[in-house]
Amino acid sequence: MPRRLLKRLVPDPHTLRERWFLRPFGARITDPLLWTLHRRGVTPAFGAGLAICFVPLPVHLILATSVAVIWRLNIPVICGTTLLLNPFTAVPAYYFAYRVGAALLHVPRQHFKFVPSWHWFGHSLAPVWQPFVAGCITCALLAGIVGWLSLDLLWRWQVTSRYRARHGTQAA
Repeated sequence: MPRRLLKRLVPDPHTLRERWFLRPFGARITDPLLWTLHRRGVTPAFGAGLAICFVPLPVHLILATSVAVIWRLNIPVICGTTLLLNPFTAVPAYYFAYRVGAALLHVPRQHFKFVPSWHWFGHSLAPVWQPFVAGCITCALLAGIVGWLSLDLLWRWQVTSRYRARHGTQAA
């Protein structure tokens, strides 16, 4: 874990209490579990951040901070993970979610062209919203669970290998 880098980048929790957009969280934002870098806070935050990436609304950071405060997960990790979905990766990720949803619901893929008008939202979006939502939910669950478990296994492997290297023991 790049602890030194993260400690330099992350602001002090007590200074965040004065920020206007974090005032609704009150004193809960200064909870030490939200800011420490231990496995039980970081790995589920990574998984939750990957799951939040598949929410098709532009509320990722607000949702991530709320989830982190409620479940007492690491705030910098969950917010940083949601930034994996950006304007360049959103279209392929959401198209993949649509394809997964269409395959799950056994619906033929619809070819559609986005036109930013109310008529398009009212008529052209109707045949694709169900597979899109089903795919987003499925991809969110799978990405969250796989991300959580893979980072947890990677973290455990790194700790045991460092322990073995430090103590000069070999694998049994």
